[in-house]
Amino acid sequence: MSGPALALVVCAAVLHATWNALAKRAENQFAFLWSSVSLATLLLLPIGLLRLPAEPAPSAGLPFVAASIGIHAVYFWALSRSYRFGDFSRVYPMARGLGVALVPLIALPVFGERLSWLGSLGIGLVVLGIVSLSRSPSAARGSTGIGIGAGTVWAVVTGVTIATYSLVDKAGVARLHPMPYIALMGLGLSVILSPIVLADRRTLVNEWRRRWPTILVASAMNLTSYLLVLFAFRLSKVGYVVASRELSILFSAFIGSLWLGEGRLAPRLAGASVVLAGVICVAFARD
Repeated sequence: MSGPALALVVCAAVLHATWNALAKRAENQFAFLWSSVSLATLLLLPIGLLRLPAEPAPSAGLPFVAASIGIHAVYFWALSRSYRFGDFSRVYPMARGLGVALVPLIALPVFGERLSWLGSLGIGLVVLGIVSLSRSPSAARGSTGIGIGAGTVWAVVTGVTIATYSLVDKAGVARLHPMPYIALMGLGLSVILSPIVLADRRTLVNEWRRRWPTILVASAMNLTSYLLVLFAFRLSKVGYVVASRELSILFSAFIGSLWLGEGRLAPRLAGASVVLAGVICVAFARD
């Protein structure tokens, strides 16, 4: 994995863990997520549209944009539900870890990508560390009635959407520049989710009144973090990028324990250290 690609995903990991923690602290996570994405889209859309005419065949990327919009809609809904019913330090590692585990397996037949032995070892370590983190004691709220926490169920759904949109976007940015790609994706996402959010205007207004500075900060982080990932997709293999991005697990351990007060730091750091070792292997992997 090249140095520029690694730098992009590390920056994305810092931003991603931070804005997810801000979303977790919101009173209504879905309204918070929609607000931050919509605001970020307003800023990115003019830049993306200016870049669009320079593309040789922009229509080739539009089906992937449309698919990504639908998948991200499910992703944001599932993410908001997982944060409502589960602890940040529990559901975040589970969702991100499932994405790491699924993407390389699917990328092999879809993209014909071959992982080196060191890259495979690194991804294995990432998954092992995430499993360790997800098993750390935490009080997940809610129950499905079958002994499985609702936060865990929604985290699994979130993880499946992460793997799916990663593969779709990998193919999409190969046909359309990341800037117009994410601008159009953000616009479509904001539009199709607006009826759900606007159906409860009181909740939306309350979220803005109480947390508008936090929404502004999150809006500067969420789509920007994924834009960095889209650029990294153009520089490296999808399995390496998705695995290295999970350095955010390290930050989520500190955030969940020290900032959100969800439990002891030591077991979370132990799992995060395994994840970090995997990221290092992936970063230095060569085919």
